Amino acid sequence: MTKKERVIEAVNRLEKLYPEAICSLEYKDAFQLLIATRLSAQCTDKRVNMVTPDLFCEFPTSKSMANADIGRVEELIKTCGLYKTKARDLILIAQKIETDFDGVVPDTIEKLTTLSGVGRKTANLVCGDIYGKPAVVTDTHFIRICNRFGFVKTDNPLKVENEMRKLLPPEKSNDFCHRSVLFGRDICVARNPKCDKCPLNDICPKKIN
Repeated sequence: MTKKERVIEAVNRLEKLYPEAICSLEYKDAFQLLIATRLSAQCTDKRVNMVTPDLFCEFPTSKSMANADIGRVEELIKTCGLYKTKARDLILIAQKIETDFDGVVPDTIEKLTTLSGVGRKTANLVCGDIYGKPAVVTDTHFIRICNRFGFVKTDNPLKVENEMRKLLPPEKSNDFCHRSVLFGRDICVARNPKCDKCPLNDICPKKIN
């Protein structure tokens, strides 16, 4: 099988294994997904989901967050880690959305990455999940799996994104990223992957026999 054929096969098998390809972060709209994703840096999605209900209760929109007291935001997100930097970014993100984008979360990677603390991973997630555009979210699980299966030979997120865009069907790329995260948590874990239970074992060059 060619590399592209193996990628397509992986897409099809993970689609059967995880029919519902959804983000594990909880949100109601584009702004809340953007904020939750910024909070998830060096923090688990589970922890973020414990923090955001109170945060979004007080600051549910970019307009309310733009006018928030930074001390209050810090207090609400403290358990997410790096809370001072994140609190600053949340307010700056909201202010720029209000001033530069008329209160609407932008729908392109180029515009999203002008927001404070927002990188391509977050921008891809918003473009894919909210705006339905082809996206490649380079989560650590995704990068690990793409390397293990020989789809890429780099840990550089941008290089992984660019190479996988060439290999993945555009209409399935975003869902494949979500499924890869679930697969990476359940089976293809960082240490001691469960190769004996893996439905992709026969197309993996690094399988453990």
